[in-house]
This record gives sequence, C-alpha cells and structure tokens, in this order.
Amino acid sequence: MKKTIITAALLLAAAFGASAEDKPMHMHGAMAGQEQAQSPSSQAFAAANARMHKAMDIDYSGNADVDFVRGMIAHHQGAIDMAKVELQYGKDEKLRKLAQDIITAQEGEIAMMKAWLAEHSR
Repeated sequence: MKKTIITAALLLAAAFGASAEDKPMHMHGAMAGQEQAQSPSSQAFAAANARMHKAMDIDYSGNADVDFVRGMIAHHQGAIDMAKVELQYGKDEKLRKLAQDIITAQEGEIAMMKAWLAEHSR
C-alpha cells in the first residue's frame, strides 16, 4: 500500500513536470505552480526569506536556551530584512511606520541575544 502511494505521488509529480526541489516551500494562492516573473519587491522578499531560512538551519547543541537564541537571531534578522523591503517598496505610511518600529525593536533584541549568547556559550 505504501509503495502504491509513493508511486502515485511520483507519477503526479512527473505529470505536472515538477518535483519538491523545484518549488519554494511557501507558495500560496494564484502564484503557486505558476512560473511568473516576480516584481522587485517580491524578489527581495523571497531573498530575505531564503537568507533567514538558511541562517535558521543551525546545528542544535542540545541546550534549549542556546538553540533558541541562535535560531531567533536569524529569525529576527529576517524580520528586519523584510521590514527594509517594505521601506524600500511600500507606500502605505502605517505599514512603513510599522516596518521602522520592527527594525528598531528587532535590532535591540538581536543585540541583547548576541550579548546573552556571548556570556552563555563558552
């Protein structure tokens, strides 16, 4: 039964001309499954997302506190990078203010976490 399900999944992937490696993990809505040129802001968001996910792919130490901080530093940097894209391309003043607030808050939290990590990961 399990072999049949796997075979069916492979046949469907081949029929649609795609494999899991060909598609980003976070595709939603009308863009999912379509090969369309992306706007500069979409490209910038995708690049920020890819950097964040790569940086969050840490080697776990077994120490929950250390692993949490290492992962969150990368996660917060991703939020900063996304906020910078909003500031570069966004037009809505409320969202631009939110983006600036996110940058300020996340930079402070990253500084705190880096200081904590320096003290606790010896």
